[in-house]
Amino acid sequence: MTDTIRAADALARRLYDAGCRTAFGMPGGEVLTVIDALETAGIRFILAKHENAAGFIAEGVHHRDRAPAILVGTIGPGTLNCVNTVANALQDQVPLIVLSGCMDADDAARYTHQVIDQQSVFRPITKASFTLTAGAAHTIADKAVAIATEGRMGPVHIDVPIGVADARIPSLAPHHCVPASAAIPVGEDFLLAREWLEAATRPVMLVGVDALNHDAAQAVLEFAEDHNVPVLTTYKAKGVIPEDHALSLGGAGLSPLADTHLVPFVQSADLILCVGYDPIEMRPGWRDVWTPASHRVIDITAVPNHHYMHQSTLNFVTDCAATLRALSEGLDVQDTWAGGEIYQLKADLAAAFPSDDAWGPAAVIDTCRKTVPRDALASADSGAHRILLSQMWECYAPRDLMQSSALCTMGCAVPLAIGAKLASPERVVLSFSGDAGFLMVAGELATAAELNLAPVFVVFVDASLALIEKKQRERQMPDHGVNFAQHNFAAMGVAFGGAGVTVRNRAELETALRDAMVAPTFTVIAAIIDRGSYDGRI
Repeated sequence: MTDTIRAADALARRLYDAGCRTAFGMPGGEVLTVIDALETAGIRFILAKHENAAGFIAEGVHHRDRAPAILVGTIGPGTLNCVNTVANALQDQVPLIVLSGCMDADDAARYTHQVIDQQSVFRPITKASFTLTAGAAHTIADKAVAIATEGRMGPVHIDVPIGVADARIPSLAPHHCVPASAAIPVGEDFLLAREWLEAATRPVMLVGVDALNHDAAQAVLEFAEDHNVPVLTTYKAKGVIPEDHALSLGGAGLSPLADTHLVPFVQSADLILCVGYDPIEMRPGWRDVWTPASHRVIDITAVPNHHYMHQSTLNFVTDCAATLRALSEGLDVQDTWAGGEIYQLKADLAAAFPSDDAWGPAAVIDTCRKTVPRDALASADSGAHRILLSQMWECYAPRDLMQSSALCTMGCAVPLAIGAKLASPERVVLSFSGDAGFLMVAGELATAAELNLAPVFVVFVDASLALIEKKQRERQMPDHGVNFAQHNFAAMGVAFGGAGVTVRNRAELETALRDAMVAPTFTVIAAIIDRGSYDGRI
């Protein structure tokens, strides 16, 4: 007699095989079998307070364990609450498996309550969308994992009909799809690229999130050191080489102030290597910074260039790590940037983003970086503070600063930190939020308390949507819709079962941080800053 399992079990077992150990969301009657199957397979289902935040908690775990993230939403409103975090996963290349409950086809034909075409909603913001069927449950599960994790990573959606989830199917699964081997370029273009590298006296590397997903950090470091190539990253790729390294130029993408120094430096290069560089993180100031007619530009990416933010002279759709090593093999070390330009640029950037303020957002960032351990994990929400923090916060390893870099959605920092702390409880974890972004997800403090987690939640409190208010002033517009009351964020921390502290200077902040790092519960640190504190700083 053939052993049988539920179709939902086939899905859960494949996710377990992919390394998944946690799933996040909110239950509903239509996903009870899915949740039971996940738990039976060894994947813990964790209740969040909102599906959007659940997706970011799942992403925070993914950045530590590297397994696909799992988000569960019940039919209708539960699943539609996932849209923002799923769109973020597509743009930020997060392999998020979205499991949604839905009605069986026969029932949907004559039943309308909460029934919408969920696949039509998710197809534009995922790499693929499936409806689970009993006969193909094993295959659909394997396809979902393969599509989410291979090439340019991203979300995959699976609608799970109620009856299909419970349907009995053979337990024996077909062999999993074997991941493609890392590819390297060959032929005349590759030989030309090596010639260019050997001749370059002012090369520069722009490194993006593809390089992280290709586990290319060591290859980037070795290549940079072997050829004395300075490394500029997108914000998402910060830490791909330690940012206190002599060849690190830090992150770029959002700050016009930083761009006044970085763009001319890149334009002065005689070879630009774009390594896993996805300009979806960049602003219009990085559009057509170079042209193939003016520069030798080599693109090494996971997918072809369909963004048209820039064009390259040579384009290799290959593995970042393997390609860098193949390009470098056997070539001599060159004497590059002989005029001290790298050192001068680093000095100019440090002067543009000073850290010696008595108080204000820069002082908050500087005090935190100096107080917490070198290997502390951090998350940043969207807003003015993120632009400043992404320039000032030094990262020393990939994924040590988490943020929504492409979609730039608010409300991500708190849940990202919860996920990171859940996956790495031994590390100090901080989130940095503006007060408006924090209010969007304050309910997830309850999730942190229920999980007995102790991240540190730093809130920049200026009772304003600071970045938008700044833009209104610059356009000489009234400040409509950007100001709100100054709330007691420290009290919110206490109300949800943690600790809360309000700080107004560096000494108070340092004391609060040191206490928070040894506290048994999470801590909310409300840093009161003046309105307009970001003027001239980003």
